[in-house]
Amino acid sequence: MLPRFHHILIPVDAVPKDNAAIDIAFELAVENKARVSLLHVIQTISTGEDSPDHETQQFYDRVQQRLEVDMERLSQRFADAKLAVDARIRVGDRLEEIVGFAEPHGVDLIVMSSHRIDPNRLAETWGTLSYKVSVLCECPILLVK
Repeated sequence: MLPRFHHILIPVDAVPKDNAAIDIAFELAVENKARVSLLHVIQTISTGEDSPDHETQQFYDRVQQRLEVDMERLSQRFADAKLAVDARIRVGDRLEEIVGFAEPHGVDLIVMSSHRIDPNRLAETWGTLSYKVSVLCECPILLVK
């Protein structure tokens, strides 16, 4: 069977709820011998300025330094399986960064964590990041609950 997926994007928050999505993405990547991109986006804080002030930039830098260790740990599993893996950390709007990464980098599958929608609280639980990504991206999206 020919590989179906060649480049898998895994947006991560580096929290335990990502584990199921990472596990499934790993299995798919191994089966397809796919390249993997792990992407963590540090959500920007709106300050009303075009660019962050010095204190805010220092905050982003500290968060990014802490995340580099987590991203290296996550990528090691893929590297150990002899898969091409790229771990990136970006600062910006999470939705824009994920959607903006997928097409120009030839991503043909996105695997990401999601949560169940509560039918009794649709207005509060419907507009999740994972749902927005699934609507805006052109490639297939696998949401893992």
